[in-house]
Amino acid sequence: MATRQDVARLAGTSPSVVSYVVNNGPRSVAPATRARVLAAVRALDYRPNGVARSLRMRQTMTLGLVVPDAANPFFAELARALEDHAWAAGYTLLVGNSVDDAGREAGYLRTFLDRRVDGLVLIPSQGDRPWRAELARSGVARLVLDRELDGVAASHVLADNRGGAVEATLHLLSHGRRRVGCVAGPAGIHPTVDRVAGWRAAMAEAGLGDAPLLHGSFDRLAGYRSGLALLSRERRLDALFVTCDTQAAGVIRAASELGIRVPDDLALVAFDGIAAAAYTTPALSTMRQPFEELGRTAVRRLLAQVRDPGLAPTRDVLPVALLARGSCGCPDPAGGMP
Repeated sequence: MATRQDVARLAGTSPSVVSYVVNNGPRSVAPATRARVLAAVRALDYRPNGVARSLRMRQTMTLGLVVPDAANPFFAELARALEDHAWAAGYTLLVGNSVDDAGREAGYLRTFLDRRVDGLVLIPSQGDRPWRAELARSGVARLVLDRELDGVAASHVLADNRGGAVEATLHLLSHGRRRVGCVAGPAGIHPTVDRVAGWRAAMAEAGLGDAPLLHGSFDRLAGYRSGLALLSRERRLDALFVTCDTQAAGVIRAASELGIRVPDDLALVAFDGIAAAAYTTPALSTMRQPFEELGRTAVRRLLAQVRDPGLAPTRDVLPVALLARGSCGCPDPAGGMP
């Protein structure tokens, strides 16, 4: 592997000048000398030592992200948006999958801290947080995304879960539905709590009593099982608000097996707006989260903390938007396309 000294010899200059060219400073270099150095870099396929550079600059130009379920399309799309904006800012994003396990989550956080990442983005898992004190002591810039996290001083970037659930439920009611049940995510985590609260608020606003509610994991199988259980015993249901798109795909399968037609017998609106939601039959009506803006805002807030560790934590709540498709009774775009 070529060294800085090799480049300097070929370019006819000093190793310090090579450093100034490669690092764009701190001193200026004459154009002709810069051209010779860059030609030597290309000829020798020279690559600077990233570890040494990080030690000098006290920055690794890396960010860490921990997600609760990498197999969930929502987290995959959110991670993609984060990666795009981190890359545009010159940072590499490292991703860890906690599989909703607090111990594995703690292991990834420690690994990222050991690797001296410049900042952490955490989408918390369910359960205990044994790493809270350790994270606070680390002093690393940190941001919580998608799910609120109590007891940790960190900036938050969230979607308007409650407001979106209100809008989704009111939209179902606008179709003349009156018995609107809810298939929800795990009890106790903030997206579920807020979305269920929004559903209940909309029902109360319409003067309607409590409707059936079932909790389960944010995945297709849980949605399928909840759909079978709820629709088998609650034949008067004419609509469902489902708290995530992946669950809704399972609910649609359950309804089909029970001979319940969507949207004729049962109207559905879900939450998240993942790309796959456009390809169910009928296409899924959903409250779309602003993936690009969530990623942009999270990276911007986190890098501001990297540059100025003294910044106070911030809290951004971004709006969601209804994508009305066939599952709620609205016209279904041809071919199920968005």
